[in-house]
Amino acid sequence: MPLLVIGNKNYSSWSLRPWLLLRHFGVAFDELRLALDTPEFHEAIGRWSPTRTVPVLHDDGLVVADSLAICEYANERWLDGRGWPADLRVRAKARAAAAEMHSGFIALRTQLPMNCRRRPDGYRWDAAAQADIDRVQQLWRELRDEFAAEGDFLCGGFGIVDAMFAPVAMRFLGYGVAMDDNARRYVDALAALPALREWRAAADAEPERIEATDRLAQA
Repeated sequence: MPLLVIGNKNYSSWSLRPWLLLRHFGVAFDELRLALDTPEFHEAIGRWSPTRTVPVLHDDGLVVADSLAICEYANERWLDGRGWPADLRVRAKARAAAAEMHSGFIALRTQLPMNCRRRPDGYRWDAAAQADIDRVQQLWRELRDEFAAEGDFLCGGFGIVDAMFAPVAMRFLGYGVAMDDNARRYVDALAALPALREWRAAADAEPERIEATDRLAQA
């Protein structure tokens, strides 16, 4: 059985992405959780990940690091292509959006780190992070305007592009980001997924705390 090595469910946005995809599509896998920012993590991670980062997938002797690479591998290995839209043009747009998420939005990631337990408390961010937030909502709006008739997610049915944006949805909820109606509907659709509800429940139950992130949440 494949093994997915992840970080804390409360904090590890990159781990959420392939975990959510695999769980949503019913792919059976074992899970190894390593608590981030601990001596135990730094001692163990080198045995599992060539990049010393999570997530990393082990499958029959193959080691795949990086969230998007794991999603792509899973799509070919177990999903029979269902992770991307069937139509070539729609698939291209979904891939472009996923790639933009994978490589961009640095201010958003830095100033609004994922913290699934967090609740809005008045914390605010700077103009660079707000520009990222605005761009995310613009991108969601463009995709949903075109594909809303096909389903509740960015390009219709749930897929890799939605897995890539799921941690952003968690940030928007936790930090009280103002959302337009389209973004709110999309975030609600993600939050209603049984797999994401399972992840969030596990995050709530984790005992570990990363002080810098939790202190930010209380600022």
